[in-house]
Amino acid sequence: MAKATKKAGTVKVTQIGSPIGRPAYQRETLKGLGLNKMHRTRELEDTPAVRGMINTVAHLVRVEES
Repeated sequence: MAKATKKAGTVKVTQIGSPIGRPAYQRETLKGLGLNKMHRTRELEDTPAVRGMINTVAHLVRVEES
């Protein structure tokens, strides 16, 4: 059985807030991050573009460094 390895330069992003009642750009940013339902988690590359998207919706997501 192969060992699970963590990818270098990734972040885990989990949606913890609802986009209901939020501006359209925040809803679109969540979709861009691949989050469309509560408590969904995605592992994304740690790039400046992704960090900017996370900062836009920081109040709706939880970030874990990998």
